[in-house]
Amino acid sequence: MTVARTGPKVVARAVTDVLQPRNVLLAGLTGVGIAAAGSWTGIGWGLLAAVCAGIVPWAYIEWERKKGTWGDRHVVDRTQRLPIFLVILGSIGVGSLVMVLGHAPRDVLVAMIALWVMTVGLLTVNEAWKISVDSAVASSVVTLLAVVHSPWWLAAYPLAVAVCWSRVALRYHTVAQTVAGAALGAATATAWLF
Repeated sequence: MTVARTGPKVVARAVTDVLQPRNVLLAGLTGVGIAAAGSWTGIGWGLLAAVCAGIVPWAYIEWERKKGTWGDRHVVDRTQRLPIFLVILGSIGVGSLVMVLGHAPRDVLVAMIALWVMTVGLLTVNEAWKISVDSAVASSVVTLLAVVHSPWWLAAYPLAVAVCWSRVALRYHTVAQTVAGAALGAATATAWLF
């Protein structure tokens, strides 16, 4: 009976750890870079995007966590999230500027702008209500790959659904908070089609 109660939690923990924003952005934006450049030469631009959108914010969270500011990477208290959003916005902004100056492929820059706009949306909503950043990132990255590379990437959307499920199963978010995050991520990425 105990195994039945902990089994889903163990799976949810694995999903939320493996598909955390840092990892999703690293894999997804590298893929966007390759697709945008039309060859492996886009890896550098994709990695720059991943560093700015995912690795820098993760490093900041880890730094604050080690100082004792937060208990873990999840920063469950939404009132403590403002500095994280500001770091993300600044890091993506600097990365985008480097991309403009370096003549990066258009679609990598578009992905960065979409992530910046998504972060503004997350910050705005977070001021009044907790929204799932993990769900937003997972949904956005799958959608960006579908927009930039091929609609077939939408077949990977169950990974975004798995992230939403894991966040609810671990009681970090409600269903509404994960659905709102996923919808915001998909909307900001899809907007670039138009």
